Amino acid sequence: MVSNLNKLEREIGELIKTGDNLLIDFFEEGKEKKTKNKSHVRFSSGYQEWYSKALEIIRQILPNRIIEFERLYNEDKRKGIDSSTYGIQDWLLGRRSPVNDFTLKKRFDDFAAAVMKFQNQLRILESAHARFNSTIFDIQQIVRADLFDSELDAAKELLKNGFLRGAGAMAGVVLEKHLEQVCISHNVPIKSKNPTITIYNDTLKNNNVIDIPKWRFIQRLGDLRNFCDHNKEREPKKTEVEELIEGIEKITKTIF
Repeated sequence: MVSNLNKLEREIGELIKTGDNLLIDFFEEGKEKKTKNKSHVRFSSGYQEWYSKALEIIRQILPNRIIEFERLYNEDKRKGIDSSTYGIQDWLLGRRSPVNDFTLKKRFDDFAAAVMKFQNQLRILESAHARFNSTIFDIQQIVRADLFDSELDAAKELLKNGFLRGAGAMAGVVLEKHLEQVCISHNVPIKSKNPTITIYNDTLKNNNVIDIPKWRFIQRLGDLRNFCDHNKEREPKKTEVEELIEGIEKITKTIF
């Protein structure tokens, strides 16, 4: 699911780039209209496909702005045409500003009005892209949290059935993966090729992501995990594994 979201994010980014190129074409088309040179028509031919795709993106991600986006294309409840009601559809259909009977000049700059409307559509699409990035992050966090919860539930089941080392080892994997993600989220570089809970924990403390009490708490959990994995002198106690699992649950819910 996350990979599909990332694919959609790339598609939105490409749509924004296409829009930027169409804007350049629009300016060129406007210049050629003034010089009666009709060779450059890429905006008029490419806009409709762009609009259809962008409209669906806005409908899904920013539904509260869909009406605004549509009205920039076509103001359907206007009583007359002026710079505020003139839309992109008007330009594409060849409608132009009325001419003043006395001055014989256009009453408003139709090209400037259409360009402004298209630029506003681009800005809305860009805001949808920013919103989508935030949404992807939220979804990734939810998916990851659900996965960790499932693994901790499995650890609890192992503990319930007396498999103490297995329960501690499984819970320790969750802690390690969570600390790795916290480092990634805070852009904290990990120098070790084979980082451990201790390395992640120290790195987060040294980069002021976590304070000393949290560092000591994680250090304690790391010691319990290592005891379950490596110490063969005695079996871990049930209370120790319970402490480990409960502590990891707390970390995954409070440190991001």
